[in-house]
Amino acid sequence: MALHSTGGEAPGPWSTKPVAEFDERDFRNWLITRLSEYLQRPAEEIRPRTPFAEYGLDSVAALSLYGDIEEEFGLFLEPTVAWDHPTADDLARHLAEEFTKAGGEHREV
Repeated sequence: MALHSTGGEAPGPWSTKPVAEFDERDFRNWLITRLSEYLQRPAEEIRPRTPFAEYGLDSVAALSLYGDIEEEFGLFLEPTVAWDHPTADDLARHLAEEFTKAGGEHREV
């Protein structure tokens, strides 16, 4: 995984925090918003501890989600991340840890 600084603002109406200041909760909210779009379900129906597979997230949607993460946060994910971190809570925690570790510098993990 590598990180590059996007310098952008967080997408969506739920946060005005700069991306560089995101924490686990911000990543979880962002993931739930994106998942609701991919799954065509209201965000309120996406439970952070429910495995992605139970929502029927397919590999095409997962790859699109990874692309969104790369574009928005500069975190480049291995294809196995969804299996290693199968819920929004798990993946948000992982993203926050990696984002913090990278500290805005290009880094392969």
